[in-house]
Amino acid sequence: MKTIFITGATAGIGKACAELLAKQNNRLIICGRRKEILEKLKQELSTLTAVYTLSFDVRNQQDVQNSIDSLPAEWKNIDVLINSAGDAHGLEKLDEGLISDWDAMMDGNVKGLLYVSQPVIKIMKARRTGHIINLSSIAGRETYAGGTVYCASKHAVESISEGMRLELTEFGVKVTNVQPGATETEFSLVRFKGDSARAAKVYEGFQPLVAEDIADAIVYCINAPAHVTIADICIMPSAQASTTVTYRKS
Repeated sequence: MKTIFITGATAGIGKACAELLAKQNNRLIICGRRKEILEKLKQELSTLTAVYTLSFDVRNQQDVQNSIDSLPAEWKNIDVLINSAGDAHGLEKLDEGLISDWDAMMDGNVKGLLYVSQPVIKIMKARRTGHIINLSSIAGRETYAGGTVYCASKHAVESISEGMRLELTEFGVKVTNVQPGATETEFSLVRFKGDSARAAKVYEGFQPLVAEDIADAIVYCINAPAHVTIADICIMPSAQASTTVTYRKS
């Protein structure tokens, strides 16, 4: 049994990870901004395993630190951190982009990941064991027009994951970087600010991945033998060849 800390647990990949890992009897610390959804998820998963909730915004460093500091002693020995929190905002070219969208992506996808990771890294280094899983994207491999800032934020996650691995391997801490392709979650709905019709078009004409597909791969990485590290894993739907090339049925 592992103690697993999951950010972005109220929806999408984070929620799917929580559900799958609970079935394997892992203890879960589920985190998110939406308290009501967190509590509902806790009630559902508590029939399977022990669950603790923390409600914070990863973009608020002091809130993150205070929340992690508030963990009871029996919950502080975190074995696995899944950095799932993060979003895309807008699809405008740079000259038309909103500064608020840029800030949200950089603050959540990059700084938020760092804010959560630092205190957990200190715990793992002291114990000389642990596993950090960062959710990047195929956008961290390839940049596309209209997604420059989002892609930059995910390129940063790639670099952070590599740096973590260089700094933490000697302390027995594994680092896995996960690059999902087109995955149908709330992602596009958030990106297009609630425009459900526009969000639906992103996945028209092909079968996208679902959150459970990514969660299944993450669980595989967590359950790999002690001597095995899945350093990087890219997962795309069968119809997708790159960030911008997807073969759709007419």
